[in-house]
Amino acid sequence: MLLLKLSAQDLLTLNSRRRMVPHLAARWRYFRGADVSGTERAAWAESLVSIAKDLVAAGRGNVEMIVECAATVDESNRSDDPQLIDVILVGRHPVENVPSVQLVELKRWSTVTRVEQATADLVHVPGMEDSKKHPALQLREYYQAFTSSRGPFQGLDFACGGFAYMHNATQESVRPLLEVDAPTGSYAHVYTGDRRAQLLSDLRKHFAGEGAASVAETMLRSMGLHNTPLLDAMIRSRGADTVFTLRGRQKEVADQVMETASKVLPAPLSPTWIPDERRVVFLVTGGAGTGKSAIGLQIKAELEAQGRTVNYASGSRAFNGALQEHVGYGDREFKETFTYFSNFVTPPDPPPDVLICDEAHRLRDRSTNRFWKPEDWGTGPQVDELLAASRLTVFFLDEGQSVRPNEVGTVGLIEEAAGRHDARLVRYGLREQFRCGGSDAYVRWVRAVLGMTDEVPELWTPDGLMHIEVADTPEELERIIRAEALAGASARMVAGYCWPWTKPLGVERRLEADVRIGGWHRPWNADSESFCKDGVPPSRIWSVHENGLGQIGCVYTAQGLEWDWCGVIMGEDMVRRDGRWVFRRGKERKDPESGVKYVAQHGSFDPKVKSGSVDDEEFARLVRQAYNVLMTRASRATVLYSTDEETRAYLKKLVGEVEIHGLRPTWGNLPAEARSPHLPRPSRGGRGRKGRKSRGSQKSDLRLF
Repeated sequence: MLLLKLSAQDLLTLNSRRRMVPHLAARWRYFRGADVSGTERAAWAESLVSIAKDLVAAGRGNVEMIVECAATVDESNRSDDPQLIDVILVGRHPVENVPSVQLVELKRWSTVTRVEQATADLVHVPGMEDSKKHPALQLREYYQAFTSSRGPFQGLDFACGGFAYMHNATQESVRPLLEVDAPTGSYAHVYTGDRRAQLLSDLRKHFAGEGAASVAETMLRSMGLHNTPLLDAMIRSRGADTVFTLRGRQKEVADQVMETASKVLPAPLSPTWIPDERRVVFLVTGGAGTGKSAIGLQIKAELEAQGRTVNYASGSRAFNGALQEHVGYGDREFKETFTYFSNFVTPPDPPPDVLICDEAHRLRDRSTNRFWKPEDWGTGPQVDELLAASRLTVFFLDEGQSVRPNEVGTVGLIEEAAGRHDARLVRYGLREQFRCGGSDAYVRWVRAVLGMTDEVPELWTPDGLMHIEVADTPEELERIIRAEALAGASARMVAGYCWPWTKPLGVERRLEADVRIGGWHRPWNADSESFCKDGVPPSRIWSVHENGLGQIGCVYTAQGLEWDWCGVIMGEDMVRRDGRWVFRRGKERKDPESGVKYVAQHGSFDPKVKSGSVDDEEFARLVRQAYNVLMTRASRATVLYSTDEETRAYLKKLVGEVEIHGLRPTWGNLPAEARSPHLPRPSRGGRGRKGRKSRGSQKSDLRLF
């Protein structure tokens, strides 16, 4: 947990726009479940600004200020009553060239007196009823946790200290905090308003003029707030090292699945052992980016390392295609373990030990396929076929990502099915945000803007984790996305389904530029199972193929995936009118000579959504949820563009001014630690499951593969 990460100079800019305190208050409400007190608001407004001004005055305005942050990786996942440090100053040491950290307690006290018959450990602050601990005692606890093996710089050489800052006090007015019996240590310094010159001097000794962003990136990655993209993590760690850490609730879910598997499944090395015969269903719910797929892929690897058979099913061709082609390229055994919900009409023989069902919100009522004979279609609920396929089934579900009317996966559906199969149901909910740079504030902002919650959308406040801007033209959006992709970032353009979609034309399999906005024309990703003209990839691997940048993706080819930068084009299926959202269904016309389809009436052209079988309320819900998926595909920055002028003006008003010093996370602005190149797909003959290593009984740090 952290409320804000900005350099000192950027924090002052944010405060000058009257956006710092509202942002901190909203983050506090989300994490703590209650409104922040007026006293705390006043403390942020006064004390944070004071220390930021001092850093700028010392020539250290680049030092990163991480506000209300947990001291350890484990503590960062607590939502009940986490121990939070007022501010962590992060930079690079000017002499030793290692990460340099100062833990800071900010106090607005102006006077302190000693409590009768007490040491300086306990003091009285006029105006406060209870006696207070010396700030150094708080800092000692934080320091010990921060520098322990559980701290965010675990295993690294770094300099760490701490101080209390009472900018409203003088040394004389807080004398009991400074006397000989006061706590001592590298964390026990006390600065007052009349010692500001000494503070500035010491800040220069603690921090170099550059390098703070790189150190902050290292810290955020260690705490799981800036994770390696899922596909890169899998490629790096196929059968070897580990790079993607499960934390908090994620780790708890994975541990519980592994423990349950050991009880209800036969032991691979002891087939005579009789397991518990009960059927078990895990139902794990969570929004986009809460780590559902990371958990699923982790337990798949762990179970396979124990010799168990595991199938990983999904309702998304794009997600499965990306895993099979980009990660499992050349590894047939690996690819065959990834399948689809509809592949279980006939129970597999032999059945897998475990079936993992990702994106379970995409479950269908029945298993059908236009390429199958009708007699091969499923005759009962698809969820029942999945439950019958194995003894242990794990469902990962987010009801907010259902984008088609025939997608019936809900919590209630799975609960009822578990009851029919006399299975024990184990439920878990995830809330920590690992996509969108770990910015839960951004995810909530998107949902509020789209009208998916009762929250009134507020002006977006940069939080140092996620960036958003609105382009004036589609040309500008494409220019930004292409520039980032060419610089080394992963990037894609996506759009609402607001234009007809032409299949590849002619023998050469040419793509028609269906997405037409004025004089700007671009094709959708190829509606094809094979490569098209100019090396355009098929839809299932468009998201990860190097030639996919020139086409526009939709919700069905983007769902479950992420890129550093994502350009999102909002069409006229959802426009702003008179302070509310208006939803439209489109109509097309077809050129009789060329057979190419054009827009006759702007709106949605999704054949599954715009049909008359979907009423207006359901149509609006599905369109909202499609844009929610598209707008949460980026891990660093989203660029929005609406084809409708009034909607574009509304978005610009909510996003506000964009440029705040170097906050725009272009590839060139990122610290070196954040510019890890995205990996090409493995060459043929890569190591398969047999090459993976088991971590044995270690459960303290579950990781992906």
